Amino acid sequence: MNFWDYVSNRHQQLLMDAFQHASAVFQCMVIATVIGILIGVLTYRSEWAGNLATLTTSTILTVPSLALIGLLIPIVGLGVPPTVIALTLYGLLPIVRNSIVGLRGVDPALVDAAKGIGMSRTARLFKVELPIAWPPILTGIRVSTQMLMGIAAIAAYASGPGLGNEIFRGIGSLGSKNALNQVLAGTLGIVVLALLFDAAYVLIGRLTISRGIRV
Repeated sequence: MNFWDYVSNRHQQLLMDAFQHASAVFQCMVIATVIGILIGVLTYRSEWAGNLATLTTSTILTVPSLALIGLLIPIVGLGVPPTVIALTLYGLLPIVRNSIVGLRGVDPALVDAAKGIGMSRTARLFKVELPIAWPPILTGIRVSTQMLMGIAAIAAYASGPGLGNEIFRGIGSLGSKNALNQVLAGTLGIVVLALLFDAAYVLIGRLTISRGIRV
């Protein structure tokens, strides 16, 4: 059976796996984005706190994904929980780092001007600093998403959802007539999802970043 015949015969299962893969990455990215920006907001004013946040999240990223998921299985079990925890942790570094860099890059004169017209610290953060820092933050989110697209495939090791199941089935049946088709279908599916997500981020950037900042 050639690849396209395999895809045609298995298209319903492949679409379901792709949906689960995209859903898992999207949900984990939402959690990682909220946590990452919060960490950046809490630490960017302090040199040591910002360095500690970056060091901690970068250390998490050095742990092999298969090892981390394996360590989580005895604690939270198989399936969705270890997948969500692992992907969220892995998605933090680019968002935390870019949040800190973006917030520290805001022109102090703009902050002083906002303070001068009576804005509170919270108002300055949400109306001045975060909007100006949003482009690098969004870049961090895009980088995290591309990373998680690939890492999410490893979640199949813990019976997690997504296209990784297709890849693992193919690897587990090497030598069979459909082994290569399974691996190829899972891999290409992840690539297509990554491109679609990135295109969505480009659109979000155009809608949420003011023309003056883009220029």
